[in-house]
This record gives sequence, C-alpha cells and structure tokens, in this order.
Amino acid sequence: MKRILISLFFAALTLGSLNAADAKWLTNYDAAVKQAAAQKKPLLIDFTGSDWCGWCIRLDKEVFSQPEFVDYASKNLVLLKLDFPREKELPAAQKAQNEKLAKKYEVQGYPTIVVLDATGKQVGELGYEKGGPTKWIASLEKVTKK
Repeated sequence: MKRILISLFFAALTLGSLNAADAKWLTNYDAAVKQAAAQKKPLLIDFTGSDWCGWCIRLDKEVFSQPEFVDYASKNLVLLKLDFPREKELPAAQKAQNEKLAKKYEVQGYPTIVVLDATGKQVGELGYEKGGPTKWIASLEKVTKK
C-alpha cells in the first residue's frame, strides 16, 4: 500500500510539471511577430531574469506555469520570452536581440511584460501582480480588449 501511495505521489508531481511545460514560449522576436500576425493574436513579451529575479520567478511560478494560464495562452496569445540570465550564457545572437528589444521597449526593470496587438503595436505593459492566474489574466484582458 505504501508503494502505491508513493507511486501516486510521484505520478501527480509528473503531471503537474507536464502542465507547466505546455506553455509554448518562443525566443525569436521576428518569428513571434509573424506568428501573432498570422494567427491574429496579441503577442505577450516577457522580459525576465529567470535565474536571479525574485519577482520574475514568482510570476512564472504563480501565473505562467499554472494550467489556467497555459490553457488561456494557448487559445489567445503568442508568447515570447526574452531572458536576461546571470548564471547561464545565451547565444550571442539571442543576447543581442534581447538587449536591442529591451532598449526598444524601454524596459526599466524585471519582470516587464509588453503586450503587442496582432499588428505589432504596443497596447500595454504589465508586471508581477499578486493574485494568481485569474487576476493576472483579467489585468491582461484590460489592455488587450481596449
């Protein structure tokens, strides 16, 4: 009986991590812009410091990795993650792209979430917000539904 419970526990952990992996984050800006235009969906750009920024890590854990957000995003958004890590080295081209876009969108801190409409026009900017995916999605919809 103990083995069955342990097996069920690890199976539940595995399923939880599969949900988190379902979000389809792109890392190439040009490809993301083209996909957003083709699908007529807003583009959500996540400027993050994935391995050092506490608020970025909380946003990912509390919102972006949650099944509710993953499901919403798969139906309504194109996702682009632009990372600025301190512990790992990005390929030179990716690092240059991310830095150029941080300047273009005047990113002052992390996390910064820039939202573009399907035509590439900036319609809003968000950050970390306490309250989980439901509250965060509501805030996102305020800028995407204008």
